[in-house]
Amino acid sequence: MSKYQIPTELILHRTSRTLELVYADAPGFQLPWEYLRVFSPSKEVRARHGKGRILVTGKERVTLQRVEAVGNYAVKLYFDDGHNSGLFDWRYLWELGEKQQVNWREHLQRLQEEAP
Repeated sequence: MSKYQIPTELILHRTSRTLELVYADAPGFQLPWEYLRVFSPSKEVRARHGKGRILVTGKERVTLQRVEAVGNYAVKLYFDDGHNSGLFDWRYLWELGEKQQVNWREHLQRLQEEAP
C-alpha cells in the first residue's frame, strides 16, 4: 500500500451512486455508496472481540445523503438508513480506494458463504 494522500475534492455522484475522491498527485477513486456503507469504520461494522469484520447486508440501494467535513482529517457520511456514526479519515478512504477490488471480492464471497 502506498502512502496515503489527502483528497483535494470529494464529488457526490447521484446517478452512478459513487463518491469520487480527487487527488492532486495521484489517480482518484470512485467508491460506490454500498461499498462505503458496508465498510464503514463505525463500531457497528468494525471487528469486535478479535473477530473479523461484521457482515453488513441489504445495503444495495442505500443512498449517501450528505458528506460533512470533520476538521482537516476526516469526513462523516450520512446514509439514508440512518447510519452516520463512522468517521472516514483520509488514510482510511485511501485504503478503501486502493483495496476496493479485494475488499469487495471478499465481501461478496462472505455473502455467498453465509447465505441461508
